[in-house]
Amino acid sequence: MPQIDRTPSPVDSRPHVVIVGAGFGGLACAEALGGTNIRVTIIDRNNYHLFVPLLYQVATAALSPADIAEPIRRIVSRHPNIDVVMGEVTGVDRTAKRVELADGSFVPYDRLVLATGSSYSYFGHDDWAEIAPGLKTIENARRIRARLLMNFEQAEMCEDPARQKALMTTIVVGGGPTGVEMAGAVAELARFTLARDFRRIDPRTARVLLVEAGPRILSTFPDDLGRYARRKLEELGVVVLTGQAVESITPEGATVGGRFIPAGAIVWGAGVKASPAGSWLGVETDRSGRIPVGADMAVPGVPDVYALGDTAALAGDDGKPLPGLAQVAKQQGEHLGGGLEASLLRGQPLQPFRFRNRGNTAIVGRSAAVFDFGTRKLKGWFAWVLWAIIHVYLLVNFHKRVLVTMQWLWRWATYQRGARLITTDRPASVAESVTSPHGDKAEPFRGMRRGQG
Repeated sequence: MPQIDRTPSPVDSRPHVVIVGAGFGGLACAEALGGTNIRVTIIDRNNYHLFVPLLYQVATAALSPADIAEPIRRIVSRHPNIDVVMGEVTGVDRTAKRVELADGSFVPYDRLVLATGSSYSYFGHDDWAEIAPGLKTIENARRIRARLLMNFEQAEMCEDPARQKALMTTIVVGGGPTGVEMAGAVAELARFTLARDFRRIDPRTARVLLVEAGPRILSTFPDDLGRYARRKLEELGVVVLTGQAVESITPEGATVGGRFIPAGAIVWGAGVKASPAGSWLGVETDRSGRIPVGADMAVPGVPDVYALGDTAALAGDDGKPLPGLAQVAKQQGEHLGGGLEASLLRGQPLQPFRFRNRGNTAIVGRSAAVFDFGTRKLKGWFAWVLWAIIHVYLLVNFHKRVLVTMQWLWRWATYQRGARLITTDRPASVAESVTSPHGDKAEPFRGMRRGQG
């Protein structure tokens, strides 16, 4: 069966740039090329751009998925030279210069930009992923939300105190920004939002454990900001376990530091690995699967191919690889897009990229955050406000910015969250039946289909 060329029509003599991935980096690169005399095709397996840093708020019922996602076609609709192909990339034919898709079709390119992002690394225990999902996709965020809320529903009907305690225990693995933000958000959900919703249980007694194998949380931040974050988490009731690695994970809980901890929900945020883009090109990658690139983000030895964001290993001014942050990917995308325009239309060489650090931040809880600018540091309420302003600004459309701002203000004033819906089947970790107050076996939500609601 012959392969089908999926290049969007019309095809003409203009140079064609194909961008794989519509995350921060890929979208910034496409926007930089928007309105130019260059054909641009974005390929992504989803039809939307996702604001990944706020996924934990979807998982903890603060926001809905639609609040932090926007259709790719809508974002680029003002640029007639940009087309979108929804498809799963499986490889790159370097000789024929085309991107191969899972359905057997392909898209040819003149220049190729790989901005395929990353996923969580389970350090050789990929079987843990089903039990302890990470926060990289809407599907996983909804699964985590359903699991957390279902645990309280199950605990409300449970007669066994030990099982009830386990259902109301959440383990968050990884003490980086994602883990810290998730642990604080789960604690606030139980302590404030759900506190008045139940009659037989007290959600304020729910346990949240943040597990970090290293000596402290927020290891990429200065020590004093890490200590502040830990203190604020502990004030919320989070138990912070540092210097203890997760040894095993089962549907019933996790073994941490040689001790088994029964838990109803486990959330993973301990490490990331790059997408398989390196294997598509047949090039050597670093330990995290990132593709080493030159200062201009070109892949050495592979003509006309570039990588950026979490896909690329590019050293900063200190000689260390740049971190996998949204601001890094966005700046790289903007720089590469402008460079490709100058190269393709005016024959100018690509210029080296230099990262401009605009600060690293993490929210700890209500009115508390940390912000590291390198030369300056902030913590507390002002850092929290600055965190909110920056994250609202980074949302791709004005409507989303207004909507999220209003929801955050309402949530801050009322301690309530509006997205407390269980819209998936019962999670595996809490699927076992519990004894109802009437002595029979309760099977709540038995008829609910996946995605209902």
